[in-house]
Amino acid sequence: MTGREPQTPLPDTLTEPVDAFLHYLAAERRQSPHTCSAYQRDLKRLACWLAGQEPPLTRWEDLVVADVRRYTATLNREGLSGRSIARALSAIRRFFDYLIREHRLRSNPALDVRAPRSGRRLPVAADADQLGQLLDTTPEDPLEVRDLAMFELFYSSGLRLSELTGLNLPDLDLKTGEVRVLGKGSRERLLPVGRKAQQAVRNWLGLRPALAPTGEPALFVSQRGARLSARSVQQRLDRWGQRCGADQHLHPHLLRHSFASHLLESSGDLRAVQELLGHADIATTQVYTHLDFQHLAQVYDRAHPRARRRRPGGQSATTEPDTG
Repeated sequence: MTGREPQTPLPDTLTEPVDAFLHYLAAERRQSPHTCSAYQRDLKRLACWLAGQEPPLTRWEDLVVADVRRYTATLNREGLSGRSIARALSAIRRFFDYLIREHRLRSNPALDVRAPRSGRRLPVAADADQLGQLLDTTPEDPLEVRDLAMFELFYSSGLRLSELTGLNLPDLDLKTGEVRVLGKGSRERLLPVGRKAQQAVRNWLGLRPALAPTGEPALFVSQRGARLSARSVQQRLDRWGQRCGADQHLHPHLLRHSFASHLLESSGDLRAVQELLGHADIATTQVYTHLDFQHLAQVYDRAHPRARRRRPGGQSATTEPDTG
């Protein structure tokens, strides 16, 4: 916890507005428990810092911009990344917006406070050929059949870890090759399932009844028949990579990123990849699915009317029509 923690419990003047805000997020905004828990951690951290100041700050109404800046500087000194601080500030701004909505504040003291910049780290996509070899490995027991079905779905459809563990049997239609997932913000999207993934899932469904009790809706279950946890999926993927001799750590985010990168490299269609990944903002997709500069330059040379070379007589050097 940042700063000097208070020796006594936090005052109600700090905790009650936070509790009301969390109830608003869950009941009215239908935010997920994971999102609410993240907001709770960030706001409790700030409340503890406020109550530990000399003199203590015990009312949200007393905060000013300078207090938020000092808190941000404290997080920075304690080694939090710029991205983590930006996330905390986002939670604080949203909380203050709620207090304004409830007529508790007149203005948002965190509105113009920015997190320090930190280097942007992008995950490295797995090599397509090596990833293919890893997924072509023959499973040795029913649990590995299940694992292969999960990993094929990750790579085939670009699923988030929470989306995969949340899948139920009715969400998958192998006849049409589609899977329906519930993404961030409770947004549903329908995704294609590739041929290899379809076959891997069929193999798993043939073995699933021996593990899953009657009435269990989860597509992927543990050896005890319960819905498989996110941590278990991470561990099984790591184990698969070690068994198959992967030269990098395998994890769900790597498969999702590889799906996006490989699809974008082949198609160049950023909007389609955005839709498949379930990103609300295309800027997120641009960070997530980096294209190398040479590919971008080729697209530019082919598509931009001021970049294409002209033949004598004013005709473009390209034989393709300019369709915009």
